[in-house]
Amino acid sequence: MKLASLKDGSRDGRLLVVRADLERAVMAESAHTLQEALDDWARVAPALQHEADALARHAREDSFAFDANYCHAPLPRAYQWADGSAYVNHVALVRQARGAEVPESFWTDPLLYQGGSDAFLGPRTAIALPEEGGAEDWGLDFEAEVAVIVDDVPMGASRDEAAAAIRLLMLVNDISLRNLIPGELAKGFGFFQSKPSSAASPAAVTPDDLGKAWDGGKLHLPMLVSLNGRPFGKAEAGEDMTFDFPALIAHAARTRRLAAGSIIGSGTVSNRDAEGGPGRPIAEGGRGYSCIAEQRTVETLLHGAAKTPFLKAGDKVRIEMQDAAGHSIFGAIEQVVARPA
Repeated sequence: MKLASLKDGSRDGRLLVVRADLERAVMAESAHTLQEALDDWARVAPALQHEADALARHAREDSFAFDANYCHAPLPRAYQWADGSAYVNHVALVRQARGAEVPESFWTDPLLYQGGSDAFLGPRTAIALPEEGGAEDWGLDFEAEVAVIVDDVPMGASRDEAAAAIRLLMLVNDISLRNLIPGELAKGFGFFQSKPSSAASPAAVTPDDLGKAWDGGKLHLPMLVSLNGRPFGKAEAGEDMTFDFPALIAHAARTRRLAAGSIIGSGTVSNRDAEGGPGRPIAEGGRGYSCIAEQRTVETLLHGAAKTPFLKAGDKVRIEMQDAAGHSIFGAIEQVVARPA
């Protein structure tokens, strides 16, 4: 089952049930918003599935063409957005770029930061920055991630309880301002200004809709990233993921309960090469990267200096996942960098 939120002039949008091929959709009758559905998932989900089945059988005469340009993020505002760094290879590369080593604990204890969840960007919403500073000075970067939306999770949840709470998956562009990060982290109080609003894929998908690609903890598909129409990365999301989603959820719930509608991110999808090194750029036959910072670090290691610039006005980022037949699963995040009018 695939769900989306249509822009209708309200803050939270109108819940849509979307056909598996992302071609048609209907207004959901079982809930008005996705948060409403998540608040009563045990009752509402079977009704939504019935609607999805009817749409698949072409039994809904009120269906219409699905267009991601008119979509919010599946949850335009969420009760919580906790983003992890499950791919420790990514952590190692970005820390290496600023001369910091990876503590041994990073391999045994998950990393999470509390991001801003009050204003997720839609899949086609431009990345806008104020005139002061801006993309070039602040080091604007994309980060392609997988995220899960959970039901209520009790404090101190076990791994099995955490896994059972996963209701939906989606893609996220966790936008970062790389040049602001070192100064913020040096204060010892975490990210804030360096992590503006993130964007999400048009559709959120139930785990059963992913088939064998979802093993209950990891999504085994390549994260396809392009920059200005050129392939940039195709890292395998199921590989090199040090902490899977049940581990991240249980870690987040260690000292607090998580409310239905909380979003947990994987962190930037990142692969090592066969020898355990940082991987190669896609232009050199490697899998490439899910963010610019990794490519810049590898360029510095290989050539002594970074060649790839961070994002600038006019650049276009596309983030997507496809099934084995080449069909888009979540729809694509497509964002242009633009200054506000």
